[in-house]
Amino acid sequence: MTVTSTTPDLGSGTPDGSARTGKRILLAAPRGYCAGVDRAVIAVEKALEHYGAPVYVRKEIVHNKYVVETLAARGAIFVNETDEVPEGARVVFSAHGVSPAVHAAAAARSLQTIDATCPLVTKVHKEAVRFASEDYDILLIGHDGHEEVEGTYGEAPDHIQVVNSPDAVADVVVRDPDKLIWISQTTLSVDETMDTVRRLRERFPNLQDPPSDDICYATQNRQVAVKKLAPECDLVITVGSANSSNSVRLVEVALDAGARASYRVDKASEIDVAWLDGVTTVGVTSGASVPEILVRDVLALLAEHGFGDVEEVRTATEDLMFSLPRELRADLKAAGKAPVVPRREGRPTLDVHRV
Repeated sequence: MTVTSTTPDLGSGTPDGSARTGKRILLAAPRGYCAGVDRAVIAVEKALEHYGAPVYVRKEIVHNKYVVETLAARGAIFVNETDEVPEGARVVFSAHGVSPAVHAAAAARSLQTIDATCPLVTKVHKEAVRFASEDYDILLIGHDGHEEVEGTYGEAPDHIQVVNSPDAVADVVVRDPDKLIWISQTTLSVDETMDTVRRLRERFPNLQDPPSDDICYATQNRQVAVKKLAPECDLVITVGSANSSNSVRLVEVALDAGARASYRVDKASEIDVAWLDGVTTVGVTSGASVPEILVRDVLALLAEHGFGDVEEVRTATEDLMFSLPRELRADLKAAGKAPVVPRREGRPTLDVHRV
């Protein structure tokens, strides 16, 4: 399989200027693991290595079936609530964050907690606490029932109301339209979020913006990459689990950007080869909680069906890394173990020939 890396300017020609023939794959970059996911997964891995099994994890550590099954096979036990964890045991909170009530429930059971909340989610929590303390009405744009939204909402339930979509704007009721701010879930579609904000501002002209972007860099970068390659694609395949908000958004973004068809799969075996009928160009990407091994399996399957020409289309380079949760870091240091720096993007790089 030949992999080339190009600038984002796509067209009907090959990088050397000749006409294209045959089937090809446009491979989005960035894709896969973000810094917050990398940190959370490594936290569970290192906890298992250092403390031994079992290590309990509240909810899925990240929204990816393969990752959860792999960690479970190594001794992680995934639970829905802290009352399922034996008193005094160790529990890891997922990358999506938890509410103060969950922290309190864990403390009441004397649980030893490792908080693997993504720092970018923590930033949104702090915004909610700050603006609630200033008595703002807070409009949380996000999907009701998602773990991240539940955690953020729980920081200030008397001040926050969730706005699920642009169509939900008409139902919003506030105390003072002049003391109103919006924040958001970190994994939303940028375009849909901005549409929601636009409609909110039509109703509430003095609506304030958050101090900085709440939609995380990785979510935005993966959407930008898909927008760049989708117009050239007969089909876009997104690797990611059904409960992964950012993966589901990538399927939608691809269609909105001009792909003729767009599907999500957890793994290569879920690809319906009928999707490939009459297809010349396939775009491939993956959500921010997806390990690269699953993308490689998709590329291998596509190669079996004649898609051996793989062109990586990069729109950004990511170098952000987060340190491990402080509780785990402290225990590793006390044991004389070297500090762990989360691996870059959580995956080995592809062998790329740059042109």
